[in-house]
Amino acid sequence: MRVALMMDSPFFITINMASELKNLSVYDPNSVPSTKGMKFGIVVSEWNHNITGNLLKGAIEGLTENGVSTDDIVVKYVPGSFELIAGGKYMAKYTDVDAIICLGCVIKGDTPHFDYVCAGTTQGIAQLNIEYDKPFIFGLLTTNNLQQAEERCGGRLGNKGTECAITAIKMVDFLWNVRNK
Repeated sequence: MRVALMMDSPFFITINMASELKNLSVYDPNSVPSTKGMKFGIVVSEWNHNITGNLLKGAIEGLTENGVSTDDIVVKYVPGSFELIAGGKYMAKYTDVDAIICLGCVIKGDTPHFDYVCAGTTQGIAQLNIEYDKPFIFGLLTTNNLQQAEERCGGRLGNKGTECAITAIKMVDFLWNVRNK
């Protein structure tokens, strides 16, 4: 059964997007495991660099604030978000990092290109998590406009890069724990 409500209906309910419910940069420092011995790769899209540069800044700050040395962070750039898949794969094959954070931003335009890039990148990064024995962290902003992207790369909703850094730390710790048990 489908129910359609008109926006002017008294029954219309506004549902906030998930990131509207929390600040992406806020986390409990006590919930972050030790980063001793961890190395991280970050693959960053050059497209929408005004956004992805801020995501990168948030990711590096999230890692270093939790004890990761900048010597243990490898940053590489790819032309666009779709190339995050190949960049992540090459980083997994040719470096000794424990997790790879993939950062990009796709802003909706007037053509279906947005849908193809977002779906393909999402599926590709998910596939990398299956193929490799290390976590790939999904840091792709998919927004309807520039304002939404700016709000999620250090604006009023925090920085998705920071959230990705904390996720990467926790996933490396998780992997190390299940391997050792």
